[in-house]
Amino acid sequence: MTIPKSVLAELVLEVPQIRPQIYFKSSLTALSHAMEEQVLAGSDQPLVIATFQKERFYRQEAHRYRRIANLTSQVYVLAAPETEFKNSSEYHETVAFDPRDPLSMEWNLLILAQEYSSCLICNECDNSGLVDERDRFSGMEQARRFEGIWTFDRQVCVQSAALLLHRILKYRPELEEKVQAATEIYGINLDLRKRKKSAKSKSSSNGLNKKASEVVGNNNFNNPFAQRLVTYLQASQYKLLKTYRSIAAQEKKQRLINIISSAMRRSLDPDEIIKVAVQELGEALLASRCLIYQCRPADTIATITHEYLGLSVKSLLNQVWPLKDNYLFQKVVQTQGRVYIEDTSLLPEYLVLETSITGKSKHRNCLENLISQWEISSWLMIPLLYQGRLLGMVELHNCGSSPHKWSEEQIDLVEAIATQLSITLIQAETYTHLEELNQQLEALDRTRSNLIAITGHELRTPLSTIQVCLESLSQEPDMPEELRQVMLETALADADRMRHLVQDFLTLSHLESGRVQWNIEYLPLLECVDLALSSIRAHKLEQELPNITTQVSAELPLVLADGEWLVEVLSKLLDNACKFTQAEGRVIIRATSNSENMLKVTISDTGRGIEPNQLETVFDRFYQEEGALRRSVGGTGLGLAICRQIISRLGGKIWAESAGKDRGSEFHFTIPIVGNTQKE
Repeated sequence: MTIPKSVLAELVLEVPQIRPQIYFKSSLTALSHAMEEQVLAGSDQPLVIATFQKERFYRQEAHRYRRIANLTSQVYVLAAPETEFKNSSEYHETVAFDPRDPLSMEWNLLILAQEYSSCLICNECDNSGLVDERDRFSGMEQARRFEGIWTFDRQVCVQSAALLLHRILKYRPELEEKVQAATEIYGINLDLRKRKKSAKSKSSSNGLNKKASEVVGNNNFNNPFAQRLVTYLQASQYKLLKTYRSIAAQEKKQRLINIISSAMRRSLDPDEIIKVAVQELGEALLASRCLIYQCRPADTIATITHEYLGLSVKSLLNQVWPLKDNYLFQKVVQTQGRVYIEDTSLLPEYLVLETSITGKSKHRNCLENLISQWEISSWLMIPLLYQGRLLGMVELHNCGSSPHKWSEEQIDLVEAIATQLSITLIQAETYTHLEELNQQLEALDRTRSNLIAITGHELRTPLSTIQVCLESLSQEPDMPEELRQVMLETALADADRMRHLVQDFLTLSHLESGRVQWNIEYLPLLECVDLALSSIRAHKLEQELPNITTQVSAELPLVLADGEWLVEVLSKLLDNACKFTQAEGRVIIRATSNSENMLKVTISDTGRGIEPNQLETVFDRFYQEEGALRRSVGGTGLGLAICRQIISRLGGKIWAESAGKDRGSEFHFTIPIVGNTQKE
């Protein structure tokens, strides 16, 4: 049913001298309206044939053609149906053609009257590269291009009428009688093309072609004013097209920035924001591969966690991406600007090949391996910078045998997105620091509160006791010797208790502030355990201690630690174990080496135990199981916090285990040991 050739193609075959030219949609709209207005303003009854690519285009002009149909009965409107358009004779003759017919790509308007004639025969050009479909707006729609002719020459118009009426009869053969009447009124010969081989037809055709050549060659001399108007419209449209493209580029840039800004408003998580940016940027620039990753100038590698992939392109996701040996990355770091390689095959040899020491043999370096392995034919790298500080990188790859040229506008778009991403990363980093600072402030506030409680109880109570004892001794010179001794011992004990509190507080402050001088050396663990046990027994001479068993072999490797601080840890852990274990209980000290060049020390007891939800809390500053103001054993609540600080500084870790209340507890810590090479 469809005719394979367009009306323009058939017309050019009939009149070879015709030279089509380019028209923009806005120009064709103006010409069509001018031709229609000529019909509406006149008193003639012309033949009017209009083809619309789609039904929706006809709907915009339907009122005009209904008005024209009131003036003449020879009105034919053709369009590809989309909803309700169909063959009809209600107002004028409507012809619904097959959407696959070349008419769906044409813009034709023919007006043939007794006194004048004009025709517009055009085909739409390939406008796919004009603008991305999702970014098309009314301005870019007006810049659509068509190729065709516009003429007043009657013979060319008659020829066009014959071609168009032939199409009409193909779809609506029942109109043959009406079409025949039109051919007689307006002098149209539908069999003109079939008689081309006859001499008479040749002569007539030659005369027609000569006439058409003169007409087309003279650019529609019948109406020079109209021709100048069209020329003006065309020149203006070229300027508008350039403006529209600039607006479209700005709109695309702003849209992408808005998408990233929206992601920022939803979350300050860098991963979520980069995930959105890499997808949108890759799609907008039609890249084979788009990578966005965080990095610093001194980094040797980066792990690719966010990627956009085109079709049939190998993925780099979770791959290790070299930076230190990557010449392009180092160039970006050095210049703090973009690096764009339009064709990687044209890179200088010295960049992709390394010469051996002898200078005779050559082999591929990192850059060439990346280009070859990941099939990169074009490569664009743009840094994420904030005040000269490198935060990350945007990379666009074109993969395959043919390089790809990104325009300056597209590269500017990537740089705009990179700037926005840099701000995002800085904001996320600042937010993270603020969260950490807030946590530290909360911890300081808890410390302040605890310090007030400790000061109120641990300092004021002993001071009160000391004051009472000293006042009693000074005011009662005749006090019995036994009572005097009790008073002195009480004052001394409370003074010693205060001294321990102040000493522990200062020790923890020095450890946390990093003001401790460390003396790291090779030490036998057993010697440190013995010193800690001696200290415990010396300070608890009058107390009955639980049974303490040492299971530490003298054959264990030497530990790498500060002896004084290691003894401090062992003393505090043993003191805790003895404090919370009854005299009939037992305390065991064990040590074993593991495969990680660490020695694991365990101090276990059969005492009070620890609730499972408190196993981590016990290492907090001023933590005391019974509370600072009500407890049955002494202590400052700083001992385990001090132990954690010391062990962390020595390169180990410390933790607690317990089966629960009254089921004993175990405190473990690790400490580095001397390796075999160090021993030698």
